[in-house]
Amino acid sequence: MQCRSTIRKSWHPTAVAAAGMLLACIACAAPALFAQVSSYGDKQVGDANDRPPILDNIGIAQRLNEQLPLNVTLTDDEGKQVQLGNYFGKRPAIFALVYYRCPVLCSEELDGLTSALEMVKYVPGKDFNIIVVSIDPAETSEMAAAKKREFLKRYGHPDTADGWHFMTASQPVVDALTKAVGFKYVKIDVPGTNQVQFAHASSIQIVTPEGKLAQYYMGVEYSPKDLLLGLNEASSNRIGSPVDNILTYCYHYDPQNNKHSLVVARVVQMGGGLTVVLLGGFMFLMFRRDFHHDNLKGHVETAENIGTSAKRKTESGKSGTGNKVNG
Repeated sequence: MQCRSTIRKSWHPTAVAAAGMLLACIACAAPALFAQVSSYGDKQVGDANDRPPILDNIGIAQRLNEQLPLNVTLTDDEGKQVQLGNYFGKRPAIFALVYYRCPVLCSEELDGLTSALEMVKYVPGKDFNIIVVSIDPAETSEMAAAKKREFLKRYGHPDTADGWHFMTASQPVVDALTKAVGFKYVKIDVPGTNQVQFAHASSIQIVTPEGKLAQYYMGVEYSPKDLLLGLNEASSNRIGSPVDNILTYCYHYDPQNNKHSLVVARVVQMGGGLTVVLLGGFMFLMFRRDFHHDNLKGHVETAENIGTSAKRKTESGKSGTGNKVNG
């Protein structure tokens, strides 16, 4: 009885503090957790009624089995002119349309790809190629080379450099590639500056050795298992199935409101959910630690009480025996 009372007393302040922290955290994270991002085109921060009109012209149309224009000429990260078809014929490829000066989403997309590839057994350059093409014709091969160095270092296997291809292209080539992929974007000129930004969605594509689009993966986080399966099927020129069109959009400048905006609600949602999960785990560990501590203390106290009682009985028995002898 004494042990149970001790546990309740020690749990009370811990429970109150932890529960208070959890409620405060849920209150802060609630707007992000319940932001409306469920359907096509609604992936944004805030109410769907505030959806910027610019997003009407942005999206990814999954054109499975579509042939990439392999005869177009691009500029590689060394400044050399090369045909896209040079990277096909023997192995599949992971294809991505980005721009290297993208302030947020493109780096997140490439980082997500690199993180997933770290857990894929196939080797870039040996089993598949990675082809990244900028949609901004003004970007240079030096920018492409810098991005390649960044993500090759992130990947941690410099010996696979021959499998990573960061390219730039002229506007007609960009148009041909975006049309084939179904990649719809909007160019934004920022008033008062020479800056150009692009409102776009995020996805990567798996392409067969023949240059046909075999699979789309949306967003900025990719499952290693899905990538492995996609590369397996594409290597045999098999075409996959359409995936849910839950897109992640990104743009920084809103020309109508003359202000910068960021539309990446899924990242905010994930952050809010992760915070609640981590705090819940923290509460569980605290309760578990207190339980074990107080339970152990109770057992020790019980053992001490039993030992004291036994000692007293022993002493009492010895005293009784002595009296009989003397009598």
